[in-house]
Amino acid sequence: MSAPLLDVRNLEVVFSSSGQPLRAVEDVSFSVERGEVLALVGESGSGKSVTGFGIMGLVDKPGRIAGGQVLFDGVDLVTQSARDLQRMRGKRIAMIFQDPMMTLNPVLRISTQLMEAVQAHEKVSRAEARRRSRDVLAMVGIPSPEERLDAYPHQFSGGMRQRVAIAAAMLHKPELIIADEPTTALDVTIQAQILSQVQTLVRQQGTALIWITHDLAVASRLADSLAVMYAGRIVEQGPVAEVISSPRHPYTAGLIGSVPSRNQHGERLQQIAGMPPSIARRPSGCAFRTRCQRADESCSSRPLPTEAGSRQFLCFHPLEGASA
Repeated sequence: MSAPLLDVRNLEVVFSSSGQPLRAVEDVSFSVERGEVLALVGESGSGKSVTGFGIMGLVDKPGRIAGGQVLFDGVDLVTQSARDLQRMRGKRIAMIFQDPMMTLNPVLRISTQLMEAVQAHEKVSRAEARRRSRDVLAMVGIPSPEERLDAYPHQFSGGMRQRVAIAAAMLHKPELIIADEPTTALDVTIQAQILSQVQTLVRQQGTALIWITHDLAVASRLADSLAVMYAGRIVEQGPVAEVISSPRHPYTAGLIGSVPSRNQHGERLQQIAGMPPSIARRPSGCAFRTRCQRADESCSSRPLPTEAGSRQFLCFHPLEGASA
């Protein structure tokens, strides 16, 4: 079998606070094949976005990548220079942010921003750059793309701005896209439209996609595989249908059980007791043990990855074929 397009091995991202290292991402490993959609799921503060920034080489000080490898098409991105990463970002790897205004400059026309992105990586004429910019706007469902090229970001709705940000990511037909909760702030109708378009683009171009989200419903609809993060570590991963129907880690089961559609009408929503630990006060051993009904003394030790077929999880007391 050929090597995966992206192979993340034991990634660690550390932030320094008062001279003390705080591990936001710890020993994270996963791989993504060409044309595969991986959903990275977890509560706020679980390390999902930091993982995405780590892959892209966008962790700012006082943060740093403290260990591990990020192999993209066989090249370790961790060891690449800032200049080499800059050449790769946008062309071979792209990122879509939750807030499209992190991508778009409010004082420049859309045409200027997209055309400059084209010409930054390829020597083409302005006419060709404009044509490609217009075509990519049409591809993501922007009506009258030729006219909208000359508009400013504030003249677009939130959903349209996010489509433009997705268009900017697709300009060079990148091999990998990392999408950091890009539909969270949008209403469900626009969200459904964008998800449908992203699925179409991935299928047509064979792009690998990492979709970072806290929404299991979105993940189950969009993804091929699922990785569940808690307190900086991936606690369970595997094919999305298997993880959703039969979670092995108690945290995964709790997330699935808290989805409103899985609760009986009129009954109280299920919830996971307690709160996620802060990065500075994570329990030793299994970080979930203070919230887990299955925890015992063994959970004060650090759990190692357990593999079961196509599944992997970190738990001393996994659920056996359970369905939340």
